[in-house]
Amino acid sequence: MNTSFTLHHLLQRDCLELIDFPLSKLLVMNDSQYPWFVLVPKVENIKDIYQLDWADQQQLLNESSLLSELLMQVFNGDKMNVAALGNVCPQLHVHHIVRFEEDKAWPKPIWGEHPMQAYSEAELAELKNKLMPALESILAQF
Repeated sequence: MNTSFTLHHLLQRDCLELIDFPLSKLLVMNDSQYPWFVLVPKVENIKDIYQLDWADQQQLLNESSLLSELLMQVFNGDKMNVAALGNVCPQLHVHHIVRFEEDKAWPKPIWGEHPMQAYSEAELAELKNKLMPALESILAQF
């Protein structure tokens, strides 16, 4: 893992940092319409998962799977969407979006459906209170 890791400016603009896993930085997309999280491996100059070495690929899968399970438990969603697109932001990042049959965009993808609605300070504090203890328990598994 590269100690000189820099988060891409688009992710800095659109997300808020939550916690670091062994390989990845966990962000929350600053859109209060969906529980939308982003894992970013802290490895420089990587655009796609196959470019990670084998051990980092396995670690990313472990982090993604544990995060997905935790998010579905915490938010009681109907579906977990996981995607690594990278067409706009080239830095490898993996979206984890808890979807509900009653959410604004269902069943369509959320990208471009509705303008983002930033979290208020109170909403963000509530999200962190709900999520951080469970996230910290994930760290104990690594």
